[in-house]
Amino acid sequence: MLDGLKKIFNSEEEQPVNTTDKKDISREKSAALFEKAKKYFPGGVNSPVRAFKSVYGTPLFIERGDGCRVWDADGNEFIDFCGSWGPLILGHNHPKIREKVFEVAQSGMSFGAPTALENELAELILSNNNYIKKIRFVSSGTEAVMSAIRLARGYTKRDKILKFEGCYHGHVDSLLVKAGSGLVTFGETSSAGVPEAYAKETIVLPLNDLEALTQAFEQFKNQIACVIIEPIPANNGLLLQEKSYLEALRKICTENNTLLIFDEVISGFRVGFEGAAGLYQIQPDIITYGKIIGGGLPVGMYGASEEIMNTVSPLGPVYQAGTLSGNPVAMAAGIAQLTELSQSGFYKELNKKTDEFVSALQRYAEAEGYKFKVIGVGSIFWFAFTDKETIRSSAEIDPASMDNFKVFHRELLNRGIYLGPSGYEVGFVSAAHSKIDLEKAKRAMFESLDVVFDRRNNVA
Repeated sequence: MLDGLKKIFNSEEEQPVNTTDKKDISREKSAALFEKAKKYFPGGVNSPVRAFKSVYGTPLFIERGDGCRVWDADGNEFIDFCGSWGPLILGHNHPKIREKVFEVAQSGMSFGAPTALENELAELILSNNNYIKKIRFVSSGTEAVMSAIRLARGYTKRDKILKFEGCYHGHVDSLLVKAGSGLVTFGETSSAGVPEAYAKETIVLPLNDLEALTQAFEQFKNQIACVIIEPIPANNGLLLQEKSYLEALRKICTENNTLLIFDEVISGFRVGFEGAAGLYQIQPDIITYGKIIGGGLPVGMYGASEEIMNTVSPLGPVYQAGTLSGNPVAMAAGIAQLTELSQSGFYKELNKKTDEFVSALQRYAEAEGYKFKVIGVGSIFWFAFTDKETIRSSAEIDPASMDNFKVFHRELLNRGIYLGPSGYEVGFVSAAHSKIDLEKAKRAMFESLDVVFDRRNNVA
């Protein structure tokens, strides 16, 4: 993912070309706010994924959201498929979350001490998830992954970790690496400020390559503390892996006394209450979760068996702390959101709605002969401008296809549809998207695809 992000965020901003058959939406106020923001923040943003480097125009400054819609500073209204990058599975400004947050906030925002809300949310999670027995709340997905890596090293008393190309695990130093030459290699840093020594403890392999995995364990026998993978890789396209591959990964970790970490910051509570572990019925040793727990507020979590988690301070020697961990307002939002997700039939209805949506898009593309695939799982989808039936590794993504996404994104904005501003990012359907909303979105996407492929044909 890092290579893709670098291409996006380090490129010069391009000027729009006249390829649209719809008048461009007004961005006058957003553009002015962006110019001001550039004086305060690097690149004018507080997270690079908010930049519009790979699409047309300047970032939209959002003023409010409700249900499946957002409104920007210029008053433009959009049906939103970004959902704050996934956590808003109930939609924006859900009344039950809002009311619970207001109720708890009146008693104080933070105490740096335990509250009963932490117990309530933990009980709700653990009573509905068979793959973890004890947890620790943190404040972000990155912090959860960082803590899980430290825990794995402390528990196994080994230093090396193994990750995969195309899986993003937050901005943890030891995970900001990419592969060098050959099937098995030490990583090299993909970000300035990451010491080479950190990267040398990280082994990077291609996804969906059991031969490379076997070779790595032979080469670094009894040295690998953990293998970390997004069981549903969703940060560099949606690189769905076969269940048999994940099962083989579980087997080789068990045979080598290496811990298997499922990074479920995106898939956790999104494809089901038990996440990808439950979907594939595979037991990892540690699972990390992220923002979806907080219903829009900053939160993360990692969990494992009691034996592994009891290695964490204050019971064990692995230190991890956080002043805002278990923040009462975030816990309140989590209780409200996860209570809704735990209701019978919630995921069945949401996933069915998403499947009908993406299937209709795929049928249209195939009927028109467009080089376009919609890949989906649960309520997550990804648009790939390709004729490949499956894409299981980042190397299979054609960088040139992002030119098509750039036009597609602009056309969708002009038709009132908001996607994340990168063709490498996935989209999300929420419970707030009604059939009418999805029908409107489909029509906009049909029209936008027509523009994309008419343009490509004209250029050819």
